Amino acid sequence: MSRLRVLHAITMLELGGAQRNTLDTVARLDRREFAVALACADAGELLPEARRLAEVQLFELRHLRREIRPWADLRAYFELRKAIRRFCPDLVHTHSSKAGILGRLAARREGVPLVVHSVHGFGFGPHQRPPVRWAFLSAERMAARRTDAFITVSHRNLQDGARLGLFPEERARVIRSGVDLAVFRAHAGGEGVRAELGIPADAPLVVQIACFKPQKAPERFVEVAAGLAAHFPDAHFLLVGDGELRRALERQGREAGLDGRLHLPGWRRDIPAVLDAATVVTLTSRFEGLPRALVEALAAGVPVVAMAVDGVPEVVRDGENGFLVAEGDVKGLVSRVAAILGDPELRRRLAGAADRDLAEFERDTMVRQQEGLYRELARKKGTRGMQPRNRALPVSPIRGTQRGKHG
Repeated sequence: MSRLRVLHAITMLELGGAQRNTLDTVARLDRREFAVALACADAGELLPEARRLAEVQLFELRHLRREIRPWADLRAYFELRKAIRRFCPDLVHTHSSKAGILGRLAARREGVPLVVHSVHGFGFGPHQRPPVRWAFLSAERMAARRTDAFITVSHRNLQDGARLGLFPEERARVIRSGVDLAVFRAHAGGEGVRAELGIPADAPLVVQIACFKPQKAPERFVEVAAGLAAHFPDAHFLLVGDGELRRALERQGREAGLDGRLHLPGWRRDIPAVLDAATVVTLTSRFEGLPRALVEALAAGVPVVAMAVDGVPEVVRDGENGFLVAEGDVKGLVSRVAAILGDPELRRRLAGAADRDLAEFERDTMVRQQEGLYRELARKKGTRGMQPRNRALPVSPIRGTQRGKHG
C-alpha cells in the first residue's frame, strides 16, 4: 500500500511551543506509513533545524509572515497552493492562525482530500480591539468549513472553540503538545547557567520563559520581580525570550531598580539547564492554549505559579504542584511566589509532586495520536493518492528542498 502523503503548514518556525510541536511531529511520523512535507516562512530561528530533517520535503515561502499584510498574504496563499501541487498531499495539517487560514483555503481550492488544523491557542484575545477580534473570528469560521478535523492542546480550548462556533465539538479532539520529558528530568546544567549570568549558586531564582509580546504579558513578570525584590534581597529574576516589548521591559526593569537582578538574555536553546537552575517558574499570560513551558518546568521538578488562563489548570494543580491565581492578579502571584521562596518545606513538597501525571504530554504519545487520527480520517474517506493538477499558478518561485526519497 502506498504511503499517506502529509503536508504540514505553519507560519514561521520561531522558538515557540507550536513550532516545536510541528517540527517534532514532522521528524517523527513513521516513514513506513507516511511521506512528509513541511511548508513555512523562509525565516525563523528553527528553520535551520527543519532544513536538516531527513526525508522531509521543505517548502520555504517568501511571503508567509505573522503580520497582516493583504498583498503579501495573497501571494502566500498562492505559494501554499503551489507547494500543495508539487507535493500532492492526501492530507494537509495546518498550525497557527495565518498558515491555518491560508493553508486550509489553499488545500480545499486544490482539492486535497483531508484537512486537519491544530489549535495551539487562539490567535485572538481580549487584548485586541473588537473589530480586529471580529475579523479573526470570521476568518477562522470560514476556514473551519473547509476542515475535516481539529486538534486542540487543551480541553478548555476545545470547549471555547465549540462555543465560539469555530468548529463542532464532535470534529475536535485533544492531543497534548508533546515534550521530551526525559531531557527535563535529567536535572543538569543549572550551575553553568547561573555562572554565565552572574547569579550566585545559592540565590533564589524566579524564571519565566515566554515571547515578549502582549499575549504573554511579560511586563507583569517585571512587576512580580519588583514586588519580591525588597523582601528577598538575594533573589534574581530571569526572563527568557525576546520580541517587540524588549525595550519597554528593559526600561521598566531600570525604573524598578532591578539592575543586576533582572536578566533578559534573549532566547536560549538550553531550556533544560535553565530550568535546572530555577527555584520557581511563573506564567503571566493573558491567554494560552496549554503552554509547554509549564509542562517542561514540572518535568524538571520546579514548582509553578501561574495565572489560571485557558488550559493552564489542566496541568498546574493548585496547592499540589504549584499555585494558580486569577488572570491579571499580579499581587496574588507575588504572594504565592513569596510563600514558596520563604518556605523550604513547601518548596520541597510542591517540587516532589511536580513530575506526576505527565504521561499524556510525552512527545511520542503526541505523534502516535496524530498518526492514529490520520489513519482514521483516511479510512473514513478512502483516501490514497491525490492526483496532480497541471494549471499554472501566478506566483513567484518558492524554494523547495528535498531530503531522502518520497513516495
